[in-house]
Amino acid sequence: MTEIVVGPPPPRSHARLWISTILLIFYAGFVLLVTMWPQPQQLEFDGIAARVLRALHNLGVPEAFGYNALEFTANIGMFVPLGFLLGLALARRAWWVAIFLLPGFSAAIEFVQGIALDERVSTVLDVLANTIGGYLGLLFAMILRAMIHARDRTKIERELWERRAAAAQLQQENARRAAAAAASPAPARYVEPDPVTRVLDADFWDTGDAPTVRLPL
Repeated sequence: MTEIVVGPPPPRSHARLWISTILLIFYAGFVLLVTMWPQPQQLEFDGIAARVLRALHNLGVPEAFGYNALEFTANIGMFVPLGFLLGLALARRAWWVAIFLLPGFSAAIEFVQGIALDERVSTVLDVLANTIGGYLGLLFAMILRAMIHARDRTKIERELWERRAAAAQLQQENARRAAAAAASPAPARYVEPDPVTRVLDADFWDTGDAPTVRLPL
């Protein structure tokens, strides 16, 4: 029986971890830059909000959707990528850590705004909006990872099934060949006759195989 050599296990891929972690660091830095800028008027939030509201109202959004609603929605949208990247960066069994990290990060931002930045307004609604956005991004990440995991498991099961099917087919072919070989009669083996039998054979002297004796004349 041939010995099966397993060998060392293949290395794990850390592409998801590295890419998501790097993007998470950069995006978290962007969020901190936007939320911790000491003079928000320099970022022209009011002008951007006015243009966005004007465009939304032209598209048919009710006039009741004003600056406060836009700010709440923007706070939700700002934390969606953060929750999504955090959900990708964390291990599959440690996703629950994001449930505490997302609101804690938002609360820390609001706390610093309230005690250190005079031109910033710290509200509980911002924490609520950021938490909702972070949880939505986390949910998207978990759904995506579950879909990829199910796809990979299906591909592996399909590959194993195809290998088992090929092995079973080969086994059946070998069994048919063995049965056919057992059912067919064995070819007759030619046995060289002994010299006496050959000499006594009537056709022996007509084939030219008969020995000749040169007489000493």
